[in-house]
Amino acid sequence: AAVTRRLCILKGIYPHEPKHKKKVNKGSTAARTFYLLKDIKFLLHEPIVNKFREYKVFVRKLRKAYGKSEWSTVDRLKNNKPTYKLDHIVKERYPTFVDALRDLDDALSMCFLFSTFPRTGKCHVQTIQLCRRLAMEFLNYIIASRSLRKVFLSIKGIYYQAEVLGQPVTWITPYTFAHDHPTDVDYRVMATFTEFYTTLLGFVNFRLYHSLNLLYPPKIDGQADIELKPTEGKEYAMDSESYLEKLSALSASLARVVAPTHEDEVEMDEFPVEGETAEQMDTRKKEQEALEKHKKLFEGLRFFLNREVPREPLAFIIRCFGGQVSWDKSLCIGATYDVSNPSITHQIVDRPRVEQQVVGRYYLQPQWVFDSVNAKLCLPVADYFPGVLLPPHLSPFVTEQEGDYVPPEKLKLLAMQRGENPDEESKEEDEEEEDDNDKEEEEEEEEEDESEKEEEMKLKKMEEQKTQSNKALPVKVTAGKLRLEDRQRLEQEQQSEEKRLAIMMMKKREKYLYKKIMFGKKRKVREANKLAAKRKAHDTAVKEEKKKSKKARRA
Repeated sequence: AAVTRRLCILKGIYPHEPKHKKKVNKGSTAARTFYLLKDIKFLLHEPIVNKFREYKVFVRKLRKAYGKSEWSTVDRLKNNKPTYKLDHIVKERYPTFVDALRDLDDALSMCFLFSTFPRTGKCHVQTIQLCRRLAMEFLNYIIASRSLRKVFLSIKGIYYQAEVLGQPVTWITPYTFAHDHPTDVDYRVMATFTEFYTTLLGFVNFRLYHSLNLLYPPKIDGQADIELKPTEGKEYAMDSESYLEKLSALSASLARVVAPTHEDEVEMDEFPVEGETAEQMDTRKKEQEALEKHKKLFEGLRFFLNREVPREPLAFIIRCFGGQVSWDKSLCIGATYDVSNPSITHQIVDRPRVEQQVVGRYYLQPQWVFDSVNAKLCLPVADYFPGVLLPPHLSPFVTEQEGDYVPPEKLKLLAMQRGENPDEESKEEDEEEEDDNDKEEEEEEEEEDESEKEEEMKLKKMEEQKTQSNKALPVKVTAGKLRLEDRQRLEQEQQSEEKRLAIMMMKKREKYLYKKIMFGKKRKVREANKLAAKRKAHDTAVKEEKKKSKKARRA
């Protein structure tokens, strides 16, 4: 059963849920996994089955040799251990390279997960090392091609989205926390998936590196290698591990097959695509320009990462957008400049306050880097100073449809992308609110005086009415007014009546579907209104607190 399951995972055959489970399970309701018969027949012709059988025989012989203490036989068997390759399965499952890229999400997520595992008995050390190497190679490719588009910090981990040869690839990397292995997870199943995914990722990395004229396996560029000070490497890692450590530092550029020659940028002639209008061509050109600008977001900026911030994700993101990054040399190999370097423009810190600050350098919290990447522009730094309450971290993967609730922060961000300055507007609004509050206070005082006068007036009127009630009231006839019909209202009534009649004439099935659609729309509106009301209540509570604090200060 374990061999069959393993074979199904490698060949990409998934379980099938039957329509009548009880009927297929011969009356039983026990939980069972079902596969289609044609899929299992397809497995019979797989050549790797023989390799699995050979391995089973090898394990049986090895166990017997250990039991009899025949150490010479044990050595001989270990030297002749049967091996197998999954290359033909990768080629079979992914006939073209684009197919492999489309299915890369799970492979990357699994490799990044395994690369963070502690070296315990749950997983082979070689597998962890291989996953780490492949993951670092992929990150270096993303840096070299500048293909990162979106980042999001979630509870699960960090979500990344890159555009690799026109295909969006999304993966998640866990945070680097020490974690205990959960007991309810079958690591053998995960290891089988990882075995296939590492083979796939190896092929993909090879092809991607060659598409950029980079050497594979990757080598650090000669000039950058000198900057990394190879003598320092001995303090951090053994010679066998220093290469991977330097590669995973993500601070150095990679060596190319042919050295690039610096030529002047030549403007390419653009020809319209068949059936494309001039407007579509302009929009496509603008999108391309915006993308090129996004790729150079941090170009010319030099960052320094403090010890307390997560080094790897920040270094990766900054390098993806053209920035230079360094850290304390005692933290990790690959530091290119020191904290005292005067050319540093931004220092990323995650502590309430910084004691010694350098003039001409921004001290920011790590969220500024992630939010700037998603906003596609360098955001104002005032909201991200150390100790400041951070703005909400919005997901770039959410696109609001018409009628959805859009948070004010998103609206502010969209205004900034259009080139407007929402801060000035918000300041004006605050000033207006303050003026209104002052006016309200004055009005309240005036109202108190007026209320006393009104009460006196009411008493006088009541007395007058009593005196007039004794006199007879004169009868008057007033002229009637001509009531004009509201055409717009009549048209709306007519349309609603036509709609009601159309719904009545629907078939039963169509009516059911229509009701489902309308229910979904109404629920969406209700949810949007609920969120808007929540936000309004929150904002009013904040304003009330501000008012109270102001009054307390005045007092």
